Amino acid sequence: MSRAGLILDVDRTSTLQSGGGIGLRPVSPPGTGSIAVDWVLGQGRRMESPDQLRELFRMQRALNLRIGVDTGTMDEAEKTKWILNYCRAMGQEMAELTDSVPWKWWAKYQKFDEQNARVEVVDLLHFLISMAQVLGMSADDVFAAYVKKNEVNLRRQDSGYVAKDPNDSAHI
Repeated sequence: MSRAGLILDVDRTSTLQSGGGIGLRPVSPPGTGSIAVDWVLGQGRRMESPDQLRELFRMQRALNLRIGVDTGTMDEAEKTKWILNYCRAMGQEMAELTDSVPWKWWAKYQKFDEQNARVEVVDLLHFLISMAQVLGMSADDVFAAYVKKNEVNLRRQDSGYVAKDPNDSAHI
């Protein structure tokens, strides 16, 4: 399997917090189906990086199996049940995230709890990954769909997004 299926190219117009001031953007070579990642450093130097999204998906599958949820063997009724369960759980996590920020404009006592907000975001990610797994999506599937949907969103912004096109996401 080729390790150059996806190259992150230097983009000095944006900055990743962990990128030391150099922004990186994905560039997919034509005709490749691989999602392997290399980091493009200054002057074209490359460094292989760990596949963090795949690792998160692996860890979530192990956690789900440990608590008795096998997303890989669900029939349609079970998928429906678990999608709804995860939606409800995410709704609760969103409420907990909301409570981490001072949203009550009338209350002066509130403080922003950034540490708890970060925990709630990670809780949301746990349930979102589980939901993707219920739908049969791998980390690669989510990445590919995200890239395609991001392209749709960029086109929408470029066009002013004055009207919704119900077919613009049909290819995802």
